[in-house]
Formats: sequence, structure tokens, C-alpha cells
Amino acid sequence: MLVKWIRCAVVDRRGFERGQRKWAGLLGEPGFRGQGGGWSRARPEIAHVFAFWESRAFYDSFMARSHDRLAAAQSGTYKDMQVKLFDHRFDVKTGFEPKFADADVARVAHCRVHEERVEHFALMQEKVWNPAMAGSPGMLRGLFGEAPGHEFLVLSLWNSAAEHGKYREERVERLGLRAQTEADVAALTGDVVRLEPTWTV
Repeated sequence: MLVKWIRCAVVDRRGFERGQRKWAGLLGEPGFRGQGGGWSRARPEIAHVFAFWESRAFYDSFMARSHDRLAAAQSGTYKDMQVKLFDHRFDVKTGFEPKFADADVARVAHCRVHEERVEHFALMQEKVWNPAMAGSPGMLRGLFGEAPGHEFLVLSLWNSAAEHGKYREERVERLGLRAQTEADVAALTGDVVRLEPTWTV
């Protein structure tokens, strides 16, 4: 599965949200698996959208055919758009499905990892972070994705911001030490996204 992560700074919120609803046109596109997103809890003008495709071939075909028509509705409503594509490497918890209806927030972590530490980083994700996240009340499902250039995405869906906050307060620092995250990671950015039900396709 291919994961697309879009992050942009919105300058016309109402226009952007109106345009976001037009992405319902993705339904019926060959290879399309689902899409959802919302607003950053820390920076209200930042929007995140996550889209899921069966494979790169289906995605490329959509980009060549229908993408520009759907995207036109949001023209001029945002700036500084960043788009990254990741290949799904493994699930966090049980079988990941790109469904958003039962989730309140998404946590996205984007890591650039030192080349010589990539295998260690992936192993720690599997052996340390995944079990801790999977065992946390309120964590619904998640995935671990990889992009060229030693870049990784950890996306997790939570049933409430409060549950995610508890996990972060109680466990993250300790787990980071155990996983030697500082030694692995060259750069880390992340956000907590308040999901908007109307953006789900």
C-alpha cells in the first residue's frame, strides 16, 4: 500500500474545507483505499491529509488523469504544500485499514534516520514502540511507512486526544531511551491532528 501525506498552511479556511469535500470524487478511482485528515492541534492553520492507494501504479495513473480536476476546487486556499509518499512497511497493532470514522485524532511522526542506523530504527519500531503503542488504551491502529532517503512515517489513530496525551506523558521518554531513538534519528517532526469527519473519503 502507498501512503500519501500532504501538509499545507491554509490561508482561506472556509474555501479549503469546501474544496476538501470535493475529494469525495476519489470514490471509484481504481486502487483508491481511503483518505482522511484534519487540522493541527498545535498550529490551527496547518492542515494534514492522508491518502491511501493500493499501489504506486494506481496512484500514478490517478495523478495523470483525475487529480488536477479535483484539486482545482482548493486552488488559492493554501500555501507551502508539502507532499510525501511512503510505502507501507508494517502495521502498528492489528491489520491497518484506512478508516477514520472511529478516531478523534491522528499522530504523525516523520523521521529522517542516519543511513547506518536504518535497520536498528526499524527493528526498534517493531520490538519497542509497536507493542507499547498497541497496548495503550485508546490507540486504534497505525502503520509504519518508508520512503527513499532513509525517511519514515509513523501514523497512529487514537479514539481521543486525552488518551494520546496520557501515552505521551507516561511512556514516550522511557521508550525513546530504550529504543536509542536519539542515536538513530537525524531529524524528527511530528504533529497531532484533530480529524475532521467531513474530510473522510
